[in-house]
Amino acid sequence: QVQLVESGGGLVQAGGSRSLSCAASGRTVSTYRMGWFRQTPGKERELLAAISWSGENTYYTDSVKGRFTISRDNTKNTLYLQMNTLKPEDTAVYYCAASRYNWALINTSGYNYWGQGTQVTVSS
Repeated sequence: QVQLVESGGGLVQAGGSRSLSCAASGRTVSTYRMGWFRQTPGKERELLAAISWSGENTYYTDSVKGRFTISRDNTKNTLYLQMNTLKPEDTAVYYCAASRYNWALINTSGYNYWGQGTQVTVSS
């Protein structure tokens, strides 16, 4: 089993930056596809960014492209999300997820493990 724990959420002003981390434990996720999702009340969970097991390939949804950067350090079993130029509409609970299936990064399915989520609130 893999346990994922996100950290780094909090309150930030619009235009500011925030960095999220997702620490994995239980087993290595170095061969797993990983992604960051977010969810707001009444909406479906949205895939923001995904990264291949090696870190060589990434995917971003249009709303965060150019502002968010996903990365990973397999030696630390940790996933990161650097968020810049934050907007009030980025306010959400952010989740990291890991998939044993190295499917296309744009694929939102096949994620086996999820963190508990961390709240990011962007004030205007």
